[in-house]
Amino acid sequence: MASDLALHFYAELFLVNVIPFFPTTTLPDFVPEESFLEEARAHAERHLAKCHAVLSGKGIKAKTFVEIGNDVAGNIMEVIDREHIDMVVISTHGISGWHPLIFGSIAEKVVKLVQCPLLLLRSAKPDSGLKTPSTRSMEWW
Repeated sequence: MASDLALHFYAELFLVNVIPFFPTTTLPDFVPEESFLEEARAHAERHLAKCHAVLSGKGIKAKTFVEIGNDVAGNIMEVIDREHIDMVVISTHGISGWHPLIFGSIAEKVVKLVQCPLLLLRSAKPDSGLKTPSTRSMEWW
């Protein structure tokens, strides 16, 4: 959807991946924080490079950003402000249960904070239930 809009309006896309920064007390002793962040950044950069290549192949201009921070929604807002983004397209992941009730969803926080037009998309429903690394089940609408 975002790529279709960008193509139609000759717009540039800004792809953002935020790596949550965890205090050292939450990581196991055998995982050095620096190596965790380096590996996560490299993985995010590879993923965004693939997305960038697909968009470039369609003739869509795009920039990629990998941010690190404790407040994912806040990091997204910083990129919006820094890059003077005039429309946000963000997808929900449909996570339900106690986690979003306690902490709120990232998309919900961005919706509340953003000052420009926003398009909120629901992620496609996968064929089967997806498990997160913490083994929490993700329920899809």
